[in-house]
Amino acid sequence: MAALTGLPRRLVEQGLIQQAQAEEILQKAKSERRSFVTLAVAGQTAAARDIATLASDEFGLPLLDLSSFDLDLIPKELVSPSLIEKHRILPLFARGNRLFIAQSDPSLMIAIDEIKFNTGMSVEGILVEEDKLSAAVDKVISASDSSLDDVFGDLDNALDDVGVEDPEAREKEDSQGNGSDDAPIVRFVNKMLLDAIRTGASDVHFEPYEKRYRVRYRTDGILQEVSSPPINLSGKIAARLKVMSQMDISERRLPQDGRIKMKISKNKAIDFRVNTLPTLWGEKIVLRILDPSSAKLGIDALGYEEDQKKLFLDALSKPQGMILVTGPTGSGKTVSLYTGLNILNVEGTNISTAEDPVEINLEGINQVNVNNKVGLDFSAALRSFLRQDPDIVMVGEIRDLETAQIAIKAAQTGHLVLSTLHTNSAAETLTRLANMGVPSFNIATSVSLIIAQRLARRLCSQCKQPADLPKEVLLDAGLTQEQIEHAEIYKPVGCEHCNKGYKGRVGIYEVVQLTDAISRIIMEDGNSIEISDAARQEGFDDLRTSALKKVVQGITSLEEANRVTTD
Repeated sequence: MAALTGLPRRLVEQGLIQQAQAEEILQKAKSERRSFVTLAVAGQTAAARDIATLASDEFGLPLLDLSSFDLDLIPKELVSPSLIEKHRILPLFARGNRLFIAQSDPSLMIAIDEIKFNTGMSVEGILVEEDKLSAAVDKVISASDSSLDDVFGDLDNALDDVGVEDPEAREKEDSQGNGSDDAPIVRFVNKMLLDAIRTGASDVHFEPYEKRYRVRYRTDGILQEVSSPPINLSGKIAARLKVMSQMDISERRLPQDGRIKMKISKNKAIDFRVNTLPTLWGEKIVLRILDPSSAKLGIDALGYEEDQKKLFLDALSKPQGMILVTGPTGSGKTVSLYTGLNILNVEGTNISTAEDPVEINLEGINQVNVNNKVGLDFSAALRSFLRQDPDIVMVGEIRDLETAQIAIKAAQTGHLVLSTLHTNSAAETLTRLANMGVPSFNIATSVSLIIAQRLARRLCSQCKQPADLPKEVLLDAGLTQEQIEHAEIYKPVGCEHCNKGYKGRVGIYEVVQLTDAISRIIMEDGNSIEISDAARQEGFDDLRTSALKKVVQGITSLEEANRVTTD
């Protein structure tokens, strides 16, 4: 273990992390200038408590349970919110000229040095668990922002300023950069976007109605209202978002698509995919938050069972064939595809993607935005790719027979093809291709792997509790007698660290490899029920079985498994 020193080495020695994983995380931490501990915990490679305990021993620092500390008592005036957010540390208390700070990775001395320089105080570190520190930092940063009451007060004042002035004139002035960044509308929109990022939302909805206006976040797959600004300002909020997205602010009758890039720190920027929709009472605007780091979490963080992960990696290692990822909108298909592309993205391969639109930018991959207005659809992009000496091709979605035929031809002629379809299961994916008009022989000889997936909310590790459920209920849900006897089922509770008992999401997967038996059914024009039965006989878990495994493992609740899958 010559390549590893300090904490990573200790983690490997204690068997808490594999050496290859430690080396990969360490290299990523250096290239992105981020904390090794933060990346290890975010990727769920090791538990935050185990890392903190080992780090305390390795560096000789005291270990504090941050959940028992009153955040209202921290000396906020000594360290600026920007430094707290930049280094992900927290000032705890001061004794004379000594400032004690909470940190999860004591190897990052740059944080202590910068705080010393800015405060003129002697700085000493106290170790805390990464997950608790991250939650506390977000809470302190959020509290340091202007409260919504203050922003709403400014918005009410802004109503008086509008007067008879032409709204479009003001909008044009803002779009040309003449407006003040401190304007109430600007502050409100910025706060909504930043809060969405901090709370881990995936989408932000700005919705006008006849008598009210609301803003909702989709967090862990569930929409929740977070704000209700004055209805009078719906047009100006829409105009601000359209200016940020480089849309035509004068066009209110047609849907528009745009993109916002928001820099939230020196080394991190978040993209928003923006869409407007003219409704009865104004323009509804939905922003999809695109975090590039989600594609770099690694396959271990996605929730595949070991046998499913092996099937996926084996398919990725083949020089040709087609991997199809299927599921409804918002089921995590994009992250699965990009995780695979990230594994394949090495110097010796030529990778091209056609997407509508490109959601996550990855260096080293040739990404093309589909533009139907100029004739650049998926099939046209695919035909062009095949003249560009490709090794790997990714098609955002197979929507028609022409695209399917070109993709299958590519998979049969020495290329690895990745794509998606909107179907509910692996078996339905195969029959959908047949219904499009793809010959059965081509399906059987080109498709190598199908992944159907859903996203389920993870139970909060801080507050989940054992659920006392009758044995009959568990049997009816689909659990086996053996699972019931050896597993402890948990239920959500809710605490300050989570959202009603859940925090984050985990993938539920059906991974089916095309075996000889399944290929034979396809060749005989079998239906989806026959294909599904054959997949079960071959030992491939369906979505329901995979969801129940997550319940047995204590990762999610039975209630959540029932929400995302059916018997």
